[in-house]
Formats: sequence, structure tokens, C-alpha cells
Amino acid sequence: MHRGKGMKFVGDSRVPAPEMRTPKLPKDYSEYPGKTEAFWPNFLLKEWMVGAVFLVGYLSLTVAHPAPLERIADPTDTGYIPLPDWYFLFLYQLLKYSFASGPYTVIGAMIIPGLAFGGLLLAPFLDRGPERRPRKRPLATGFMLLSLAAVVFLTWQSVATHDWAAAERQGKIVQKVEIDKNSEGYKIAQANTCITCHGDSFQGGAGAPTLIGTGLSADEVAKIAKQGKGGKMPPGVFKGSDEELKKLSEYISGLGKK
Repeated sequence: MHRGKGMKFVGDSRVPAPEMRTPKLPKDYSEYPGKTEAFWPNFLLKEWMVGAVFLVGYLSLTVAHPAPLERIADPTDTGYIPLPDWYFLFLYQLLKYSFASGPYTVIGAMIIPGLAFGGLLLAPFLDRGPERRPRKRPLATGFMLLSLAAVVFLTWQSVATHDWAAAERQGKIVQKVEIDKNSEGYKIAQANTCITCHGDSFQGGAGAPTLIGTGLSADEVAKIAKQGKGGKMPPGVFKGSDEELKKLSEYISGLGKK
């Protein structure tokens, strides 16, 4: 055959062709118009805009519903019931149950939360499938829904069962009043165990409200001293005479008045 006419050159199959020896380069993202964007400034600008919307929303909430201030912490007030921040309310509620409180506090404070958060840390190793659709990942989806439901339920229970009225009374800011402990009214209150619950400066404590700036008249104070109030103060606590009751009621009703 003449050279170049119908002749085929067959190379050694062990030698790769030139195009096979060229390493494959990553695809140029310009091949996907409309599906990609530049990180700077397009992507970051969108992130900043979303962050700004949330920031304005949070600032609006703080202006519309400011956080209530409470009185200065008193370490001697054993009746004060603290409330943790909202993101810890589910753990706070967990410690109220009998199986996680008292002698079993370690279970509620360490073991149960440790197992839950340990499971979240192990989630990437337990569910290594390529699927991304929730219905094709039943174990991961089920555990996540169960955890979310538990957190939401416990948080709701903590808010629903908390005595907000008592918390407001406990944290009420009371004006500082100079108490004359040598006055006759104070000595009568001391003799009738008033300061045992209401504090040595009538600042409140042990679940009892403050007696400073109550806005009650002397007659109303005398009535409460004799008949009690709300089940928390039983009737008959005052054991003095009518004259002492009058002096005591006038003394207490005058606390905090300018």
C-alpha cells in the first residue's frame, strides 16, 4: 500500500495517549450561568443584609419589651427562686422531675444532657449515607425531631409552671429606707416575729414581700396583721394589744413615704 493511503499506525497500548496524560482541571464555573455568584461582594453582601434585618428585629424587641430590672442580689435571701436564661429553661425544667432531682440530680444535670449532646456529636459518624432528603434518612430525622420536640415541650412547661407573680415580687426594686431599729414600732414588729419573714430592714425575704412603700393604709396593715393574707401569711400572727397594733400599723404604713 502506498504511504498515507489506508495505512493505520497502531501504537503500544501501554503508552497513554497525550490527551489521557493531561490532568483534568476543575470545571470553570462560568459553564453554569445564573447558578453561581462571586463571594465578594455578592455573597457577603447578602449575608450582611440578612444579619442587619435580624439585628434590627432584635433591637426593636428590646425597645418594645425591655428586660425587667430586679433588685440587687441578696445572698442571705434563701427564698429567692432564680430563673435561668431562656435557652437553659429545658434543662431547668428537667431538674424538677423526681427522676432527675434530689438524690438523682447527677442524672438530670450530667448523665441525660451528656447522652443527648454526645449523640449530637456522634451524629456525623452514625449517619454517613449520601442521601440529603429527610424522608430517606429516617434515623437522623427521627432523632432530630425527637430532640426538638423534647426541648420545646420542656421549655414550654418551664414557662407555664413558673410563678411569675411571685418572681416579680421577689425581684421588685425597693427604695432604700433608713430603718430606725430603736423606734417603738420596730420593736413591736420584732417582738411579733415580723422581721423573721420580712427581713430585718423590711426588705422582704423567705417568700414574704417587702413592707417598704406598700401603699397600704394603717387600717389595711392592721387588718392583714390580724387576719392574714393570701394563705402565705396565716391569721393570728400578731399577739400584741390593740394599742401596739395601732402603733405597728402606723409605723409600717409610713415606711417609704416621703
